Amino acid sequence: MQNAITELEQLTLTSSAKRFLKETAKWCKFLSILGFVGIGLMLIFSIFTGTMIGILQNTVSQPLPKGLAITSSITYLLIAIIYFFPMYYLFQFSNRMKKALLMKNDETFEKAFEMLKSHYKYIGVLTIITMSLYLFFIVIMLMKVL
Repeated sequence: MQNAITELEQLTLTSSAKRFLKETAKWCKFLSILGFVGIGLMLIFSIFTGTMIGILQNTVSQPLPKGLAITSSITYLLIAIIYFFPMYYLFQFSNRMKKALLMKNDETFEKAFEMLKSHYKYIGVLTIITMSLYLFFIVIMLMKVL
């Protein structure tokens, strides 16, 4: 029987647990919206970086490196793209959890946790990549010093 529920699969959500999940969903929505606002600001900044660097070029006595404007624009654009996905997953978790608790729908409840898993998996992989890059740059710097 594929649909048989084993003892390990049975889990009862108490009213306190439901209340905690509902509150968690609210905070996740708040944080994801703040994340989307931050991403929007990064996108705006990436668009206007060239203009700002041009203005800065006119105010400083030494010339700025060539390609600084485009490099800065691309960097902010990439950061915005990288941070979009965890915010999207967090937002989806929030919406689905609220819907699942309201409708008492197990499938939506499961999908909500799938989005939360995707959020943390993405953040975990991003953290591993970041730490690896830091370690790589530390080794490179040590090799130059020694």
